[in-house]
Amino acid sequence: MNRLRLAIVSCGFLGCSPVAPGTCGTLGGVLIAFLLAPTAAFLPWVLLTCAVLYVLGRSLGRWAEAHAGEEDPGFFVLDEVIGYLITLAWVRGPSLFAIAVAFCLFRFFDVLKPPPARRMEAIGGGDGILLDDVVAGLWGLAVMIPARLWIGDGTLWECNRSAWPFGG
Repeated sequence: MNRLRLAIVSCGFLGCSPVAPGTCGTLGGVLIAFLLAPTAAFLPWVLLTCAVLYVLGRSLGRWAEAHAGEEDPGFFVLDEVIGYLITLAWVRGPSLFAIAVAFCLFRFFDVLKPPPARRMEAIGGGDGILLDDVVAGLWGLAVMIPARLWIGDGTLWECNRSAWPFGG
C-alpha cells in the first residue's frame, strides 16, 4: 500500500529522482499537457485533472510527511504537476512552444516562491504542500497570458491539432 501511495504522490516515481525531483516531477505535468493539448476541451480537462490531483495530494500529504520524516518531502510532486498545469490553463490546448515556456516559467516561480507562496507552506499537511505550487502556477499563468497576447500569433502558442504528433 505504501508503494502505491508513493507512486501517486511522486507522479509515477518521477519525484523519486535523486537529482532535481521537483523538476523531474513537473515532467509529469508536461506529459499530461501534451496528451490533453489536442483535445477540444483542454481547459475543462486540465481543471478536472488539477482538482482530482489536489484531492489525492491533500489526502496523502500527512502520509507523505510521516513516510519521509519531514515536511514537504521532495518526492511529493503532485504539487508541481498541478502548478504546472495551472500555468497552462487557458481555453485552447498549448503548442509545444507554450508547453516548454510554461515549464521554464513554472519552475522559475516555484523556486522563487513569490508572495503569497511562501506563506502557503506554513499551512502544513497536504494543503501546505500543494498551495505554494498553486500560487507559483498562478504567477506563471499571469506571465503566460500577456506573453501569448503580445508575442507572435495564436499559432505560436496554440496546438495545431491536425499537425499534433499521434493525431488529434
